[in-house]
Amino acid sequence: MNEEAIPPSWAPVLEPALATDAARRLGGWLREEEAAGKTVYPPRGQRLRALELTPLDRVKVVILGQDPYHGPGQAHGLAFSVPDGVKVPPSLRNIFKELEADCGVAPKGSGDLTGWAEQGVLLLNNALTVEAANAGLHQKRGWDAITDACVAAVARSEKPSVFILWGSHAQGKAHRIPELSGDTRHCVIESPHPSPLSAHRGFFGSKPFSRANAFLKEHGRGPIEW
Repeated sequence: MNEEAIPPSWAPVLEPALATDAARRLGGWLREEEAAGKTVYPPRGQRLRALELTPLDRVKVVILGQDPYHGPGQAHGLAFSVPDGVKVPPSLRNIFKELEADCGVAPKGSGDLTGWAEQGVLLLNNALTVEAANAGLHQKRGWDAITDACVAAVARSEKPSVFILWGSHAQGKAHRIPELSGDTRHCVIESPHPSPLSAHRGFFGSKPFSRANAFLKEHGRGPIEW
């Protein structure tokens, strides 16, 4: 983790978590994996990009993912997002389908969600790294404490925010964070995951984007231009 610069607004939140034995073991393990020739995504310097683009005091919406895409050139530090020019993955295609049905926003052809992040949408994966072609390998390696601390910090904020939880993994993460459980200041939107395996079980038609904007407008925070 020493290779990643901590964004200033998140430093008070992350520094205690990064000082733990679990975080030090995570950093050592990542270095060992790379020294052994393993390819880790996203590349160094992009692993905290969600926090860099969305300062803590500007978070309006939190969208939780599981771990980064594990194909070449896909992961760039934002949950569900891929760089411009990279083929849009199936889950993100379904997100764009629901966005069009919900808000009339036609897919733009690019899967880069940087514009969302810059408006205050924290696109946070539970694990911030993954091994190439080996999804989920970096889960339970120590990222939980770090990303839990980020979610808890948003939940503690006096500013009302929206938490969009797609699928059981994101919902389970949010439910174990005491600062979020039972807090009526925030809006929590839950639905099945946008994956093709589950999108037709209730993700389609859930209208997360219009619901999020309605809440933000009601609380004077300004809508997201999805």
